[in-house]
Amino acid sequence: MTDVTGAPADVLHTLFQSDQGGHEQVVLCQDRASGLKAVIAIHSTALGPALGGTRFYPYASEAEAVADALNLSRGMSYKNAMAGLDHGGGKAVIVGDPETIKSEELLLAYGRFVASLGGRYVTACDVGTYVADMDVVARECRWTTGRSPENGGAGDSSVLTAFGVFQGMRASAQHLWGDPTLRDRKVGVAGVGKVGHHLVEHLLSDGAEVVITDVREESVRRIQDKHPSVRAVADTETLIRTEGLDIYAPCALGGALDDHSVPVLTAKIVCGAANNQLAHPGVEKDLADRGILYAPDYVVNAGGVIQVADELHGFDFDRCKAKATKIFDTTLAIFARAKADGIPPAAAADRIAEQRMAEARRR
Repeated sequence: MTDVTGAPADVLHTLFQSDQGGHEQVVLCQDRASGLKAVIAIHSTALGPALGGTRFYPYASEAEAVADALNLSRGMSYKNAMAGLDHGGGKAVIVGDPETIKSEELLLAYGRFVASLGGRYVTACDVGTYVADMDVVARECRWTTGRSPENGGAGDSSVLTAFGVFQGMRASAQHLWGDPTLRDRKVGVAGVGKVGHHLVEHLLSDGAEVVITDVREESVRRIQDKHPSVRAVADTETLIRTEGLDIYAPCALGGALDDHSVPVLTAKIVCGAANNQLAHPGVEKDLADRGILYAPDYVVNAGGVIQVADELHGFDFDRCKAKATKIFDTTLAIFARAKADGIPPAAAADRIAEQRMAEARRR
């Protein structure tokens, strides 16, 4: 079913009416010469210009791309609010397989569309886009972060993303076991790519036992060649059922926590880098009912956005790392709020973020 505009009715419902909506602006971008099809979604500018990455992905349909942009941009509003940044939430998606259609011409065209928003949206890297891509986009758009150091940027944000997730894990351990160390804890990491392999380094340095899985054999091999003690399993299904698992870290694409995975999870804590880990509303309660402590994804994986936001003001790694270290305290505060209000941590984090955005709107 389509609306009078020709857009799928469910997408328009999400945009204008549902709890997942409330977006300020959604821009559909097309450049026929380069093959660019993109969606830029601005969820909120209450706290400042919307900030969020550009995902380059072969969506099955344009409607799926729009829905993903809406969902991801909303998540960025909450992430930026909880990270204490003066930025609202935005996200862009480029439709297509980056391995086959990504080109300089396409990225320049995309940069022109972002620039046309006059600073309401600041872009960065996400799945399918990299520092080199942002260098190209920045040639047409000054509201671009995640650039290379030689082009005035901060470089790879996955380093601080992993550091922030590690801080969230330490806070989770502190809350559940009374000690922030992960020594002798068994941690399963699903996805050891850009962020996951840095997280593994932190875990090993802290004395954790690490089990990994990844759809890319080369990613697994890179870690095991360096750290033979790290055990690999065939897939995520095997990982979540691993006996004696203390912590599960989803670090690939979203939707890892669903009606299938939650009932069989052996871990007592879920804390990972992936965005949108809860497949649908209600999963957070299912986790709580099973006694599994969930560290909200958009809180613990905020190290990257902290870095790219700092880039706008002249990047300083030590300053960013200090801010990312505070993810430990923020995570503990969420657990305390959840206990006080008698709600799951995901709901507590939402309440805190919504309160900050509401207060900003009243000013």
